[in-house]
Amino acid sequence: MSTEFGTEVTSDDIIETLSFFDSWEDRYRYIIDLGKDLPAMDDALKTDEHIVRGCQSQVWLVDDIDGERIRFQAESDAHIVRGLLAIVLAAYNGKTRQQILDFDTEAYFSQLDLVKHLSPTRGNGLRAMVARIKDIAAH
Repeated sequence: MSTEFGTEVTSDDIIETLSFFDSWEDRYRYIIDLGKDLPAMDDALKTDEHIVRGCQSQVWLVDDIDGERIRFQAESDAHIVRGLLAIVLAAYNGKTRQQILDFDTEAYFSQLDLVKHLSPTRGNGLRAMVARIKDIAAH
């Protein structure tokens, strides 16, 4: 299981790229394009066990612990949510448990100026994705 998010595309890359866009319409397009770069998830993995609760759309998250590092695969049935997953994976994918637990998600989202531009249900879903990843790292 591999994806470039978290390795070749990092949270710093996302922050830097989004800062180039003046309008939120352009930022949304970029976020949707990020989602198109997520590798497709095998349908066999789209089970209740992997569903992220608290998301408006269907979201699946699968973890694979590889030594010290945790790799994630994620998918959603909504284009914008796939993009949000890419943003989340850029921060967490391929990191150690401690790096995941130490990462300041609120500061990251604040730098992106993201949450206030999402509907409340999308914002809650974004936080549910992060909570699930941090829970995986903690156990």
